[in-house]
Amino acid sequence: MHVPDGFLDAPTSVATGAVAAGTVAIALRGARRELDERTAPLAGLTAAFVFAVQMVNFPVGAGTSGHLVGGALTAVLVGPWTAVLCMTVVLVVQAVLFADGGLTALGTNVTLLGLVAVAVGYGAYRLLLPVLPRTRTGVLVAAGTGAFLSVPAAAVTFVGLFAAGGVADVPLGTVLAAMGGVHLLIGLGEAAISVAVLAAVLSVRPDLVHGAAHLRRPADLASRPGLRDREPVR
Repeated sequence: MHVPDGFLDAPTSVATGAVAAGTVAIALRGARRELDERTAPLAGLTAAFVFAVQMVNFPVGAGTSGHLVGGALTAVLVGPWTAVLCMTVVLVVQAVLFADGGLTALGTNVTLLGLVAVAVGYGAYRLLLPVLPRTRTGVLVAAGTGAFLSVPAAAVTFVGLFAAGGVADVPLGTVLAAMGGVHLLIGLGEAAISVAVLAAVLSVRPDLVHGAAHLRRPADLASRPGLRDREPVR
């Protein structure tokens, strides 16, 4: 999913860079409402986990492989604005230290993985949550669905960017076929990993999961200063 240098022309790369910079600036303000002294360490751990797991590929078929994107999972764990920041940090470190995704394509990768994947994944999660049982299973189903949808959404967005400013010598039809079919399969892996991780966190510390505030026990809320008098931030 990481876009390398040279796939998109300069105007498209500059445009996605501007979108990414604007999104990160807004996320810096939004994350202040999502984090406190208890959840801030979880954001760091989540970013480290996503970074590590993205380095591990799983086979998809026909010689291709996929890896966790992590946008939806991160958003459910620590909130959408914090997730944008976590994904951005991961992508910057990967590009600078490991050449995983190009520096000139950094804005594109942040737009795809830090904005589209987070927005679609968490958006689907929030839309599904009210119609599912308000239980741990409902949270996992909503999160798994959001995680699955986030991957092809980011892939299709890249195809749109390639159609607008692609310079690599690859036919658009080939790009669409490769990104479409393969990333539906990768989305299944994304959903499975996301559900497994979220289930593990919910089993031990449901009070730290941003997207599962409705599962918190009264004792969990009472232990957090100021939460008796206000609704949990979503």
